[in-house]
Amino acid sequence: MGDAVELEAAGRTVRLSSPDKVFFPERGFTKLDLAQYYLAVAPGILRALRDRPTTLERYPDGVTGESFFQKRAPKNMPGWIPTAHITFPSGRSADEMCPTEEAAVLWAAQFGTLTFHPWPVRRDDVDRPDELRLDLDPQPGTDFADAVRAAHELRAVLDEFGGLRGWPKTSGGRGLHVFVPIEPRWTFTQVRRAAIAVGRELERRMPDQVTIRWWKEERGERIFVDYNQTARDRTIASAYSVRPRPHAPVSAPLRWDEVDRVQPRDFDLATMPARFAELGDVHADMDEHAYSLDTLLDLARRDEQDHGLGDLPYPPEYPKMPGEPKRVQPSRARKAKAATGQEEPATGREEPAAGKEKPAAGKEEPAGS
Repeated sequence: MGDAVELEAAGRTVRLSSPDKVFFPERGFTKLDLAQYYLAVAPGILRALRDRPTTLERYPDGVTGESFFQKRAPKNMPGWIPTAHITFPSGRSADEMCPTEEAAVLWAAQFGTLTFHPWPVRRDDVDRPDELRLDLDPQPGTDFADAVRAAHELRAVLDEFGGLRGWPKTSGGRGLHVFVPIEPRWTFTQVRRAAIAVGRELERRMPDQVTIRWWKEERGERIFVDYNQTARDRTIASAYSVRPRPHAPVSAPLRWDEVDRVQPRDFDLATMPARFAELGDVHADMDEHAYSLDTLLDLARRDEQDHGLGDLPYPPEYPKMPGEPKRVQPSRARKAKAATGQEEPATGREEPAAGKEKPAAGKEEPAGS
């Protein structure tokens, strides 16, 4: 698989073993191609990851091989990569890597990292997010064009409720992500509450096109606003991350004026370096902004007080949360009530979100979550 090579990033040298190992057979992209891609977009992906606890989605033998999510910092991680101590919903904790140099991305690529999953916090305050991340997830019967229409209305909602600005990017699949930089003054629970308020307002405006229903049997052919992506320990692939699909797509930052003119497949391991060389990081100014959530939290209070709209279900691995409704599939609850005259008790289990990628194959490294 070829002799090891050395790559330099911002003055630091990283050794890359087996550079000719094929990581994407359909396209012929090798481990060296992956590393050189990350070198080409290094300033952009470092902007997205800097000082953030980051989970590594690793495919040591390429996209067709075994894979896992690595949450705990590897024991062989060099000392120049700092860590942050984070706590999972279970109460357990771990130290996660926090990239602060471009070379940290290359080091992770050396170990088969395709996708980087950063937390929405910085290592100096791991309990207060500095990003509101909104995930527009196409359901069966919908596509990227539907997500784009929802994104435009989402942009209007953000502007009307607090003058917030969102930065859009492709998910690397069929969906769109919109990130809003916020002041790190609120807890994960409060940020999630703001995301629910945004989703409900968007659903009111586009009831036939958008849903915030957690249970997929209730969603229909609509775009799902996945509010639980704002819950603690739920992460979204970073901008510029390569996604584990045969054609090697990447999560591409976009300007609002080009959202209608692109397709997710326009951006991959081969095409993004040229775009980056021409345009640079089109989200480079995100860190210059920090918005307040006060107006969105006011909207959440009005939903609760005027419309009786309370909390929504959490992901299945979470302990039962205060004020959370029962995590029972609606059709199952109706059948149980019809059979016994009583509602089905909460089980703590929930139906997987439709339209989501399957988890990485193989066992996930223990992470305490």
